[in-house]
Amino acid sequence: MSVKAFELIPAVERDLLMGDKARINIECIECCGKHLYVGTNDCFIHHFLLDEVTSAKGRPSYSAQKLLHKYLGLKKPVAELRAASALERLIVLCDGIVFLVDMVTLENVPSAAGGGARIRGVTTFCINENPVNGDPFCVEMGVLSLKRRTVQIYMVYEDRVQLVKEVSTPEQPCAVSLDGYFLCLALATQYMILNYKTEAAQDLFPYNSEERRPIVKRIAREEFLLAAPGGLGMFANAEGASQRAPVNWSESVIGAAVCFPYVVALDESFITIHSMLDQQLKQTLSFRDGNILQDFEGKVIVASTKAVYILVALPLERQIQDLLASHRVEEALVLLEGAQINIPKEKFLVLHKRILQQAGFIQFGKLQFVEAKEHFRKGQLDVRELISLYPLLLPASSSFTRCHPPLHEFADLNHLAQGDQEKILKCKKFLISYLTEVRSTQVPNGCREDVDTVLLKLYAEQDHESLLDLLVSDNACLLADCVPWLEKYHKYFALGLLYHSNGQDLAALQVWVRVVDKELQDSTRPDLFEYIVDFLCYNADQDLVWKYANWALHKNPTTAVHIFTNRSVGKVQPELQPKDVITYLEKHREALLLYLEHLVLERKIQEEQFHTHLAVLYLERVLSLLSDSPTNEEKLSKSREKLQSLLRVSELYRAQYLLGKMDNCELLLLERATLYGKLGDHDKALHILVHKLRDFKSAEAFCIWTSSNRDSTYRQKLFHLLLEMYLDKSDTGKSPPTLCKDSGDLEMAAVDLLNRHGELFDPVHVLRTLPDGWSLQLLRPFLSRTIRASMHASRTSQIALGLAHSEHLQLLQDKLKETKKPISVSAKKGCHLCHNTFSDTDVVCLPGGVPVHKHCAAQRIRDSPTKRQLTNTSNHT
Repeated sequence: MSVKAFELIPAVERDLLMGDKARINIECIECCGKHLYVGTNDCFIHHFLLDEVTSAKGRPSYSAQKLLHKYLGLKKPVAELRAASALERLIVLCDGIVFLVDMVTLENVPSAAGGGARIRGVTTFCINENPVNGDPFCVEMGVLSLKRRTVQIYMVYEDRVQLVKEVSTPEQPCAVSLDGYFLCLALATQYMILNYKTEAAQDLFPYNSEERRPIVKRIAREEFLLAAPGGLGMFANAEGASQRAPVNWSESVIGAAVCFPYVVALDESFITIHSMLDQQLKQTLSFRDGNILQDFEGKVIVASTKAVYILVALPLERQIQDLLASHRVEEALVLLEGAQINIPKEKFLVLHKRILQQAGFIQFGKLQFVEAKEHFRKGQLDVRELISLYPLLLPASSSFTRCHPPLHEFADLNHLAQGDQEKILKCKKFLISYLTEVRSTQVPNGCREDVDTVLLKLYAEQDHESLLDLLVSDNACLLADCVPWLEKYHKYFALGLLYHSNGQDLAALQVWVRVVDKELQDSTRPDLFEYIVDFLCYNADQDLVWKYANWALHKNPTTAVHIFTNRSVGKVQPELQPKDVITYLEKHREALLLYLEHLVLERKIQEEQFHTHLAVLYLERVLSLLSDSPTNEEKLSKSREKLQSLLRVSELYRAQYLLGKMDNCELLLLERATLYGKLGDHDKALHILVHKLRDFKSAEAFCIWTSSNRDSTYRQKLFHLLLEMYLDKSDTGKSPPTLCKDSGDLEMAAVDLLNRHGELFDPVHVLRTLPDGWSLQLLRPFLSRTIRASMHASRTSQIALGLAHSEHLQLLQDKLKETKKPISVSAKKGCHLCHNTFSDTDVVCLPGGVPVHKHCAAQRIRDSPTKRQLTNTSNHT
């Protein structure tokens, strides 16, 4: 794949060199700065001054001025020329003799006293471009002799040459190159590396010098380029290894040079340029009768037998642009990376970024989005360069202008896709992916508004699922650009989110309300009404809440009440006062009921007015259901359960007020009984439950929940009252008691009550109250339970008494241990009871520490009506 890397520019035309002498041929050349020296076959040296001229179009050219020519007087062709600019000398090889010539006058340099300036019997020589001698006015030179298998190392001075080393070789060498201490040699049958200091040798590879001309070229520090069999240009370092892949050039190469990153080779008809980076042939130039190719300080000069030309390397950036113009992206990048060492760092970084960006757009144009994204990322592309290809996406307020010179050849996306809608869609999907990645991995410097706005537009247009995620996150979408776009694609829910993210909650609610009211069509959120309720619930603007709560309550009061019930205390400030909310909800009875339930049952606010209000609403609903015809029994049952539960659980409502509201309703007997119970009028409550409702289970339950937080005596009193209600005992206390009408049911209820809750009754009182005619068999469960409970209570009391007595004794003992002191008895002291003296240690101590005989103390206890506790103590004599 070709690339124009060099231009062949004439430097010295034939007429200027030889005039009308047709038989004169160029044999060798040397260039030092602007000075060009040409050796010819008639033993002349021609000295030219080269000037580089740049045309108006920027194309280089050379003008040559002939300064001097000199005949050397040997009647042989000048074989080789080498300049030693520090010495102002030319080293010349002619007729097997190496001698020195003045660079200015071209006169032979006479030998110094005591030294020679000529070397005879020389086939070829080379200059050490990496000398080991530190003398700047001395040139190191390697020389091959005509008949000796050696390499000689000379030091060349201004007027003399001096042999310093001679190294033997296994074969006659025919070509040599020198770097430091290392000689790279072409022998008759092989190449080798030789260290002339240590004489260590390293064979490289075989080569037949009789079949083709060997090439040994130093190209870098301790690295050489060799012509290998098979038409290969091989690289070898001083250790004999190759760190670069070979280039495949012609079998008949007669000269080679390196102008990084290219290898330039000359054969009989062509100049070929290969890349050292990928070893590919990049350029071929036709060149007839070529016989010399050399590089001088980065300048590549090629000569035919009659004229001299210069290979001028095109600027690297132009070469890369040519490759990019041919869409050869990888080659351009390889060339750029390989040339990095020859470009200043700052310039390289700028160039590298631009080339990567251009490469990205080329890949983008081919729809190779993975590669394009990677190039854009590495090239740190301003994403607006890419966005600008998409019509109408950049915000109207954006100040972006495209890079100049342009990074691509596209006018816009329509130009790129040529109207292919599938390509356009793929490009838009790529832009979404790329911008999403840019947004998540880095902050787009100075263009976040542009990026977010473009993403919103693309999401809306493509109905992308990430539209809402963008709007609920921290974004910089521009309102003026995004509103028309969202309206165009009917993304009204997203439009509301956009207004909200810009602090315009009123505008957001206006849009959402129109969607719920079917004025606008948007199916994004089927639960949009519930979303609005939640939005109001957590909105800090109370005026906004009051304004739209009324709309929501008319739509669905059951859901809308969450605006007030889910408004968490402390999260939204300032808090809505419950009294204000209740006043506001008076027109919405269902919502008011739910709100009061929230206050009383969930938040458990202990305020009488809320409890009473809730109970009244429950009662009104029940009364309303009772008045319906036909009555909905299921709703009525649930409503009464709520009312009854509240009446039982709450202690704060105004019971007398509620009783007054039930006066005209004889169907709410259970509720009236509960209210009587709350008022402490248990007789009326139980009378209703037992005699009017005949609901014995409710009567028992009434006794249980009414006494749930009271002592056992209170509960026992209630159960005795219920038992008496069953037995209809007269208030005058006449005996024996008489049974009421329907005594069978009440009697069984009494029996069941006793048998289920026997432990709660006073058995003596029960037995006195029961009719004489009841059998023991009927009361057997009651008697068993009450006797068991009585015995259990008695034994428990005895155990408690014993434990208390034991604890009392322990405490007395502990007290005695703390307060005791020795009490002495002796035969001289007498007992305080019998007054006899003590004859042994059988002694006890009365309270107060008075010692007495043990038998005296026992006798006193027997005679005393109240026994006193004695404590044994130890006597000390």
